[in-house]
Amino acid sequence: MFRVKIQKASKRFQNEWVFKNLDLELVSGTTMAVTGGNGSGKSTFLKCLSGAIPLTNGSMEFELDSKSIAQENWFRTLSIATPYLELPEEFTLVEALNFHFQFKRPLNQWSVKEIIVHMGLEKHQNKFISQFSSGMRQRVKLALALFSEVQLILLDEPTSNLDKQGIAWYADLVAQYTLDRILVICSNEPREYTFCEKKIRMEDFK
Repeated sequence: MFRVKIQKASKRFQNEWVFKNLDLELVSGTTMAVTGGNGSGKSTFLKCLSGAIPLTNGSMEFELDSKSIAQENWFRTLSIATPYLELPEEFTLVEALNFHFQFKRPLNQWSVKEIIVHMGLEKHQNKFISQFSSGMRQRVKLALALFSEVQLILLDEPTSNLDKQGIAWYADLVAQYTLDRILVICSNEPREYTFCEKKIRMEDFK
């Protein structure tokens, strides 16, 4: 069982509080949507949850089978896909996946070739990422997050730049490959999180 405990979490930039006194507990199998208007702190909360930036006050703790995980090792337990995440443009798709899976184990022990098939990008496997459309890049980001064998998946605006077919692909991936894992989605688009059993509004933590 994987568990994330958040107590009195607060984040401030200079004199402005982004969020304050956020208490939350997430366990394996939980799906949660983080909603709120633009600038409400959704992305900042996600960065804090990933360990990328520190909290100002409060605490976050990761546990696996009741054993605490040191913050410097949180990255081993999570994957993330966000609009501000950059992909290595000098790599081909195959090279980008091979590089990523030096640091994460692939879900179901899939090969890079199998993952590319699941992405629907077989015809583009030897194309440089710099030549990918915004929608293709989003598919890559989501696939890297969802097809990594991790306990916590963090998604920010997951269907941005996806067309109708891509949105259906995203919904199918989430339905099939997030069971028994914690999924956190930051979004203002209901289509991206209607299936989430838990929801929080960032405006409630000001």
